Amino acid sequence: MFAAGLPFPDVTLLSDADTPLAIASLRGRTVVLYFYPKDDTSGCTMESCEFRDLFPRFASEDTVILGISPDGAASHRKFKAKYNLPFTLLVDENHALAEQLGIWVQKSMYGNTYWGVQRTTVIIGADGTVRHVFEKVNPAGHAEEVMAFLQGGAEAAVAARAAFDAAAKAATQVPAKAVTPKMPAKPRAKRAAKKAPKKVARKPAKKAAKRAAKKAAKKLAKKQPASATKKPVKKPVKKPVKKPVKKPAKKRAKKADRKAVKPAKRAARRKPATKK
Repeated sequence: MFAAGLPFPDVTLLSDADTPLAIASLRGRTVVLYFYPKDDTSGCTMESCEFRDLFPRFASEDTVILGISPDGAASHRKFKAKYNLPFTLLVDENHALAEQLGIWVQKSMYGNTYWGVQRTTVIIGADGTVRHVFEKVNPAGHAEEVMAFLQGGAEAAVAARAAFDAAAKAATQVPAKAVTPKMPAKPRAKRAAKKAPKKVARKPAKKAAKRAAKKAAKKLAKKQPASATKKPVKKPVKKPVKKPVKKPAKKRAKKADRKAVKPAKRAARRKPATKK
């Protein structure tokens, strides 16, 4: 592990341009070396973009900004181009430097454990010694925190962090609703008098009219005699009578002849027989 006052290891690392960069070559200038877990992730993007936004201020303080992670040079170039990062990104191949500094640690998320870089920022002085170490960094507002340290020391950095956190908390708070004052309690008699007409008024007019009509019908039914209340008897419907079909003329003549012959035969039968 490393601490303030100790010399930073003299290491040479590959940059995003595929060229080696020795940390010792930056002697004479202040170096801000921030370790982040992975390119193009939410926290790492936030942290890198904040350093990008404050880059002119760091340049005015003659400070070099360097980002470092285990990602390769191609990944760094893509990340750098996507967010227009104006500073160099270094490759910590096989997380060797992170292990040497003791910031390659075991983490847990959603019940799963894994190994990764603990977000850390090292301020290296012009003489190559460590001036300050920011451990377990909160990426939101960290660039302002580092700038405050460069301008005013550790106390200024602590104050900058506290101010940023307070402002962030105030921005997320929902304003409290205005409480309306309660009306003074009224006597029960007055409350009952006011509630009574409301109950009558709540009944719909249609329902009241239906009830009144039913009551009137019941009264009329009681006054009328039983015969008047009986239902009228339905008359039976008469079925149509079929008319006889007239027979042809020839048939009628034959029938008439038969009728004429029958009486003559009957008379002949009735006459007594004559004696010889």
